Amino acid sequence: MNAPAAQPAFQVRFTDRGSAISLAVFALLLVALAGAPLWAGRDVLYLLEEIFAYVALASLWNLLAGYAGLVSVGQQAYVGLGAYMLFALTILADVPPLWAIPLAGLIGAAAAMPVAALVFRLRGHYFAIGTWVVAEVFRLLAAQTSALGGGSGTSLPAAIVIAIAPTRTLREFTVYWIALAIVVAILVLILLLLRSRYGLALTAIRDNELAARSNGVDVTRVKFVVYVFTACGTATVGALLFLQKLRISPDAAFSVNDWTAFVIFITVIGGIGRIEGPIVGTIVFFALRQGLADLGALYLLMLGAVAIVVMLWAPKGIWGVIVDKLDWQIFPLQRRVVCSPDPKSSAGSQQ
Repeated sequence: MNAPAAQPAFQVRFTDRGSAISLAVFALLLVALAGAPLWAGRDVLYLLEEIFAYVALASLWNLLAGYAGLVSVGQQAYVGLGAYMLFALTILADVPPLWAIPLAGLIGAAAAMPVAALVFRLRGHYFAIGTWVVAEVFRLLAAQTSALGGGSGTSLPAAIVIAIAPTRTLREFTVYWIALAIVVAILVLILLLLRSRYGLALTAIRDNELAARSNGVDVTRVKFVVYVFTACGTATVGALLFLQKLRISPDAAFSVNDWTAFVIFITVIGGIGRIEGPIVGTIVFFALRQGLADLGALYLLMLGAVAIVVMLWAPKGIWGVIVDKLDWQIFPLQRRVVCSPDPKSSAGSQQ
């Protein structure tokens, strides 16, 4: 008597062969970057730290605007808040500087909760303006904090700097590895978030918020979680940035140009709504900066021209064009249903 035929089993997968190879290459690149202190000079390490910071900031803004639809132009509020919390915790509370970095992120998340309750009452361009106003309030408050230098700012005392590591070389290596660890952690957390239930909700909200709400998605709750998460990550990156700079001032910490305008530029040219977009956009941005920075004001005009060309001819960004042409992704988010024979049924048929 013949055994019943093998019944197909269905599996849901995110990766295919191409994306698995891409992930392996990306992992090898991370290993090479982790060993950069062995083969790179001081200037290269400093540049890589900046690149890591902008990848992290752009990835967080991409999650906020590209998926949750919250177009904020005030994320410099949390960069500056994280930076000032690092200085306050180390100078005023004697917290070790390396412990102050995650604490600054948690304080940023706590501060984002009442801010979200306020700005979520606004919609569209009013929301964007509201976030910028909040950032300006934070800047003015920092300028009035005399314990941290007021409007002129302050520097980290030498004792706190030495607490990072006893030698300058070891301090540079430590800050570099922390920067790499933070950007990897942010990318991994974003990937896990987008592959979770919240990721499905965010995709529904991005496609059609009204339809998502009609199908039972708690839009306000999902947006609130994303806003607090991005605030936490942004404050953490801000603390690291100014630990590297060793000096802070309100204008530098809450700079809309450095921490929001450039981040939006990076996300738009790289590809908004895609995890890989901020990585590609950061590479393009730093290539333009390194090649055109000596041109002065013309450099900013060139950045604007690049942004206009990309928005007109490739509205999905550079990575969006690559996906459309090659159907290639490093961090795929689409669920693929794969049909494979049931191994138990196959074993039964062989008997």
